[in-house]
Amino acid sequence: MSSDPMVAREQLKSVVERIERLEEEKKAIADDIRDVYAEAKANGFDTKVLRQVVSLRKKDLTERQEEEAVRDLYLVALGMLPEFETQNTDAPVPAPEE
Repeated sequence: MSSDPMVAREQLKSVVERIERLEEEKKAIADDIRDVYAEAKANGFDTKVLRQVVSLRKKDLTERQEEEAVRDLYLVALGMLPEFETQNTDAPVPAPEE
């Protein structure tokens, strides 16, 4: 910071004002996002699931797969998911017998 108290005061004031403007913009964007979710809900979309989809799209495939594997491991340990459902989903599915 500068040794001149007036310059330092002006710099501080400038920083605080910039932060305040950005906080206002952030609130406006949050309001816009809330409006889009409300619109989606009005059109019959499940907003809880929609939020999960938005969150998943932010992650790369490897990160999602790792999280799913750990989640499935926890679910199996808690008896909430049969073990056979956690097997490799990329494996070929056998043809049904006739």
